[in-house]
Parts: sequence; C-alpha cells; structure tokens
Amino acid sequence: MYCGLPIKPPIFEIGPKSYLYGDDVLALAVAADAAAAKYGVSVIFTTPYCDIRMVAKATRHLFVFAPHMDQLTVGRGLAEILPESIKAAGAVGVMLNHSERPLAISVLNKTILRADKLGLLSIVCADSIAEAKAVACLEPNIVVAEPTELIGTGKASDMGYVEASMKAVKSINSQILVVEGAGISSGADVYNVIYAGADGTGSSSGIALAKDRPAMVDEMIKAVREAWDARGN
Repeated sequence: MYCGLPIKPPIFEIGPKSYLYGDDVLALAVAADAAAAKYGVSVIFTTPYCDIRMVAKATRHLFVFAPHMDQLTVGRGLAEILPESIKAAGAVGVMLNHSERPLAISVLNKTILRADKLGLLSIVCADSIAEAKAVACLEPNIVVAEPTELIGTGKASDMGYVEASMKAVKSINSQILVVEGAGISSGADVYNVIYAGADGTGSSSGIALAKDRPAMVDEMIKAVREAWDARGN
C-alpha cells in the first residue's frame, strides 16, 4: 500500500503493448510527456521491456511502468523478469495481472509485496467487480477495473460498471486509486468515464492504432483534465 503516493489523480494510462516498438514507442512517449505537462495529468506509460530505459531517459513527466515482472530474487531465473532490473532501467512501477498475463492470487500477492519492498508502484488489473474487490484486499497502489471482453473492442464500460467497481474497491480501502479501462477509443469515452467518478482511465489500441497518435494522445489527456475539472475537483 502507498503512503504519500507520488502519483495523484487524475490519471491516464497508455499501454502500447506489442502494437509498437522502438522509435514508435519513443515518439508516443514524447507526445504523452508533452500532454502530461500541458494538462497537468498523471500519465502512466506502460512501456515494453526493451524500451524502458530509452523512454525513461527521454521523458520528464511520465510515470514509466513495466508491463509485468516476476517475483524472483537476484540469482537464478533465466528469461524471467527480475524486479530489480526494471527499476534499474528506469521504471517506477509495474502493471500486474493483465488479462494477457494473468497471475494466480497467491503469486499476485507475493509480486505486489516484492514491488512494495523495492519501492515500485503497482497497478493491478481486474476483469470483474468481484475480482476488483479481491485485488483491493492485496493493497496495490492502483486497481484497473476493465472487463476482459471489452479490451480492444472500442466499446467502453457502461457508467453503472464504473460506479460499481469504484465503490467495490473504495469499500476495501479508500486510498487505492481506481483506473477504469477497456475499450477507450476517443476523448468522449475518456470524458464520460472520468466524469462518472473514476480516478483515471487509459487506452492501448485506441491510441496505438490511431492514424495520428500524438493527436489522439492530446485529445484523450485533454479530456481527462476537462472531465476532472467539470467534477469540481
């Protein structure tokens, strides 16, 4: 769990996954960095492993996260993702339990504890309200509530789901931040989710597959700020 967490809402998370690599990841990160500064939004950039160091060195306003890590300690563990290595590369946090890299609850618990011990922030995905509540009991810094069936579809969660998943997590620990994801494909989607009460939202394919990625990043991060301000925060 966090105490004096350096990342504050409103939050926007960008995850290029494997849609982009190399220079394209860097260009997207630079655009996101500019928008984060322009609109005063906390932007998490969940960076492919090979690009973490490059992105961390080239940006000033992003929270650079790794897309996964393993719970192993320094020593044996060929091809596993060592937590110390992602921190040394410049990551300040890690995403865990994404639907494309799910973890058993016992493994997830130990991996969150490893992140805590190293001072890495943890953002943990949950694909249902029940799972979001269970994940909250493990005390990550951030819970991503995103129904798996909506990921990559361009169809966002309905506002009832947003409100229910927020309530579920906050009922366990009000300090855990909640990012509502899945299917976010426009500034309008972003605005609706933030205005409905979420601490943040995010997008992967909606940005990575856009014809003009920098313009889409700016549109979405601007919408975060506008919706957050409209809520009276």
